[in-house]
Amino acid sequence: MYAEVLIEYKVKSLDRSFTYLVPEHLKDVVKVGMKVTVPFGQGDSLINGFVTKIKYDSNLGNLKSIVSITDRELILNDELMELGHFLRDSTLCTLISAYQTMLPSSLKIKTINSNYQKYDTYIKLSVPSEFVKTYIAEIRGKKQIELLETLMKEEKILKNKCSVSAVKSLLDKGIIEEEKVQTYRISKSLEKEEKSVVLTEDQSNALCKIKDSFNNSEVFLLHGVTGSGKTEIYMHLIQEVVSSGKSAIMLVPEITLSMQIVDNFYKRFGSDVAILHSALSQGEKHDEYLKILRGDVHIVVGTRSAIFAPVKNLGIIIIDEEHSESYKQDNTPRYNAIDIAKWRIEYHNIPLVLGSATPTFESYARALKGVYTLLSLPKRVNDAKLPSIKVVDMAMEAKKRNMILSEYLKEKIIDRLDRKEQVILFLNRRGYGTLVSCMACGYAFKCPNCDITLTFHKSSNALRCHYCGYYLKKPEVCPECKSQEIRESGIGTEKLESELSKFFPSARLIRMDADTTSKKGSHDRIIKDFKNEKYDILFGTQMISKGLDFPKVSLVGIISADTTLNIPDFRSGERSFALFSQVAGRAGRSGLESEVIIQTFNPDNFTIKMLEMGSFLKNYQYEMSIRKKLKYPPYYYLVGVKICSSIYEDASIEATKVSKFLKEKLDRESIVLGPTTAGIFKIKNIYRFQIVIKYRYDDKLKNALKDIDEQYINHKTVYLELDMNPYYI
Repeated sequence: MYAEVLIEYKVKSLDRSFTYLVPEHLKDVVKVGMKVTVPFGQGDSLINGFVTKIKYDSNLGNLKSIVSITDRELILNDELMELGHFLRDSTLCTLISAYQTMLPSSLKIKTINSNYQKYDTYIKLSVPSEFVKTYIAEIRGKKQIELLETLMKEEKILKNKCSVSAVKSLLDKGIIEEEKVQTYRISKSLEKEEKSVVLTEDQSNALCKIKDSFNNSEVFLLHGVTGSGKTEIYMHLIQEVVSSGKSAIMLVPEITLSMQIVDNFYKRFGSDVAILHSALSQGEKHDEYLKILRGDVHIVVGTRSAIFAPVKNLGIIIIDEEHSESYKQDNTPRYNAIDIAKWRIEYHNIPLVLGSATPTFESYARALKGVYTLLSLPKRVNDAKLPSIKVVDMAMEAKKRNMILSEYLKEKIIDRLDRKEQVILFLNRRGYGTLVSCMACGYAFKCPNCDITLTFHKSSNALRCHYCGYYLKKPEVCPECKSQEIRESGIGTEKLESELSKFFPSARLIRMDADTTSKKGSHDRIIKDFKNEKYDILFGTQMISKGLDFPKVSLVGIISADTTLNIPDFRSGERSFALFSQVAGRAGRSGLESEVIIQTFNPDNFTIKMLEMGSFLKNYQYEMSIRKKLKYPPYYYLVGVKICSSIYEDASIEATKVSKFLKEKLDRESIVLGPTTAGIFKIKNIYRFQIVIKYRYDDKLKNALKDIDEQYINHKTVYLELDMNPYYI
């Protein structure tokens, strides 16, 4: 008996299966999809690999044997094995990296660490009851007697609940014995809440149309304004699927959002829920994955990587906030979770629901063309009104020396505080000042490793790079001219906190950004405390923008809309509209009269105007007219090719070569732009040039990309990053 094993090796040219003998003692155990340890190379180093095929004859001689099975329980099923090939072909990654990305990190390591397994130790009787009764009659130890009497009534009890001395004595005498039982770190034994929700007419119509497609691989775009009850539709759909004996995957974009939804899912479905996201510990991820693999749960809620969950009998996939860029992975393999979801629904012949108040223009275009089925929820539940939107021209405010908070916003905050209502303020930059420079000579403090200025954090009196982590105590003198005129400019969430404390000294403030949520559980704590009205004003970065439901919030302020609008990317208008709409949607969800205030130096910007009007459709039509002229998605597909090196000259020379090669090899209708510098030109001492390919139909493209990828596999100083359909260019 032989097995073909795909080895876990870094060299791309070795991304293939090798044939191994299956030793006699493993013949009844080894299966396709199982992870095994095999010898490889001249020194017979032991490495891991996946069994891709079992066969019973081979022409090859001198074959090595499989050494052991890495994990007998972990087996990639037929679907995931096939999905790996799709992932490899669609992202141009290696097959082994495709399989590896499907697994939690605790299951990727060379040898499975037994420390990831958690056990509870129980004790139970190891002798007949008659013997125990005789023993009790002969001893005086009160704790031993109590323990034995309990064990005659119960089959087993937790060891840590018992007297240490009594347990030791009885173990030594062989009257009791220990039993270890594996347990899960996240174990919810909640009583399900029997919740009766009356759906609106729009919700009911959407629900019925999706239910009618339970046995079809149909994609639905659920376009509903914030507060329209999309989550309730998701829950009804999942209830139907689980009741029929099938399972569901629900994706959410952010950890913060997932925790609030997870709480709702636990209340509705009890312990029949597993969660998968990056904030879990390695042990928790391991446990949750095994719950799913064993079929102990039917509902998976998680972020991007949860799309690979090995659920049994999948019945539906739901992706909330489908417009979120977090569904696209930015390292190899650079997959989009929505593409994986589409593949899986075709495999199972089940529906996919994409939900958003601001869907991507590509998704909306597909829905208008009938590729997706469009379902609309134009109204909030309970007839709650959408907030009114007011745009404030900060150029006028600057003349009054109001650089952070406009007079209008300050007045409205005071009004809400007087009414005992809550406020959310959004600023998509953390830190205190975004630029630190010398007022005497103009010297700006930049990261030595990245092509970006350092951000000042007042709490630590330090300058930090948010890309590589470089840290510098704030200097007192300029390194160029020795002046002491060091000043910080720009605003971040720390400076906003200082401003709020000055103007609203009695208000209870809570900041939510990467600095205040670094500790485990901090996201959840901040959200719960704000919902329980322990704070009056919540302010932070875009982690406060999606899915959070606070009944008492009646005012939302967007402090600096220009920060997002001015990013030089063809999607900046689309992203800004989506982000600001999501932030605005936190207001007035319980029916309170609410308002959104947008502060900008460019009030005539078209995106700002459309936000003020609340018109997604007009913004979509405007942006699409530009994209059609400039040949951007959805009219053309994109490929991003980054040429990277720690040596500037090497990166520049090779980028020119790659551009020339692509222009020669691709179809004449395809457009090759560049090389140009890629966004932030240098990150972590790596220089990055970018080439962008625009194409509609080009059957030469993938072969050309594979060719250049192979040319740089063994290059000493340069490497390539290929990204099919990048989110940023």
